[in-house]
Amino acid sequence: MWHKSLLGAGALVACALALPVQAQTYPDKPIKITQGFAAGGNADTIARLVGSEMSKTLGQPVIVEAHTGAGGTIASGAVARAQPDGYNLLLATGGHAVAGAIYKNPGYRAADDYQMISTITYFPFLIAVREDSPYRTLSELLEVARKDPGAISYGTAGIGTTHHLAVELLAKMAKVDMLHVPYRGDAASVTALLGGEIPFIIAPPTAVMPNIQGGKLRALAATGPQRWSAMPELPTVAEQGVPGYGVTSWAGLMAPAGTPRPVIDTLNAAVLKALEVPAVRERLVAMGGEVEGSTPEDMAAMVAGELKKWTAVVHDSNIPQQ
Repeated sequence: MWHKSLLGAGALVACALALPVQAQTYPDKPIKITQGFAAGGNADTIARLVGSEMSKTLGQPVIVEAHTGAGGTIASGAVARAQPDGYNLLLATGGHAVAGAIYKNPGYRAADDYQMISTITYFPFLIAVREDSPYRTLSELLEVARKDPGAISYGTAGIGTTHHLAVELLAKMAKVDMLHVPYRGDAASVTALLGGEIPFIIAPPTAVMPNIQGGKLRALAATGPQRWSAMPELPTVAEQGVPGYGVTSWAGLMAPAGTPRPVIDTLNAAVLKALEVPAVRERLVAMGGEVEGSTPEDMAAMVAGELKKWTAVVHDSNIPQQ
C-alpha cells in the first residue's frame, strides 16, 4: 500500500512539475496566430505586424493563418478547441464578442473558452454621409429620425456585425427608429452611400477615410467614448445628444482556456514590447487605431463587458439570433 501511495505521490509531483518545466522551455517551436478575416484586411495586418515583432522577442517564428468565414467564428472555434500550450493563438476583434451575443451556438463560449493575453488596439466607427447631405450634424439626423420613425435608413457591412449593433444601441439610447440596410461588407455600403441609396452608413475609419479626404463623404460623428485622435475636430456621438454612448471595436490576442499562466505571461510581455516599437505604433495609428496593451485580467474584464452589452442590445432590439 505504501509503495502504491508513493507511486501515486510521484505521479502527482510529476504533473505538478510539468507546467513549470514547459514554461521554462517555452517557446521551442513556431507559434501560430489564427485570424478569421480576409488576407490583407485589418485583422490580418494587425496579426502580422504584431506577430513579426513578437517573434524577435520569443526567438521563434510567428505564423499567421486565415480561417475565414461566418464573421470570424470559424477561426474562434478552431482556437478554442486547440491544444492549450501557447502555440495556437487567436487574433480576435470586436466581432468576437458580438458573435457570442448574436449566434445561438457559435461552437465556443466567447469569454470562458479563452485565456486572454493582451489587447492591441481600439478604434471607433465613423458615421458618414455624402458631402452634399442636408445633415450637417448627427443631432440633426437624429431629430429627423425622431419626428418620422423609420424614415431614416442606414447601411452597414451586414446583419449582426458590430456596425449593425452599434447603430441599434444608438437608436435605443436616442429613442429613435431607423431602418437597417445590410450590405455585403464595408466597400459595398460605401458604394451604396456614394450612389445615394441610403442617407448614412457606419464603418471603420479605413473604409471611409479615402472618400472623406477626397471630399466625397463627410463624417458626422465618431462612436468612441472620446474624440478620435486622428480627427480631433469631429464630435463623438455622446457629444451630440446621446450621453453615455460609446462604441469601439478592438483587436487583441487570446489563447485556449487552460493555457499555463507562465506561458500567458511570456506572451503578454512579448505583445507589450511589440507595441512599444515606433514603427508598429505608427502603422496601427495609420489604420485608425488607438494603441493600448493590457494585462490578461483587464482584457478578460473588457471582453466580458462587451459580451454583456451586446447580448442586451440583441435582446432589446429584437434582433433574431443567427
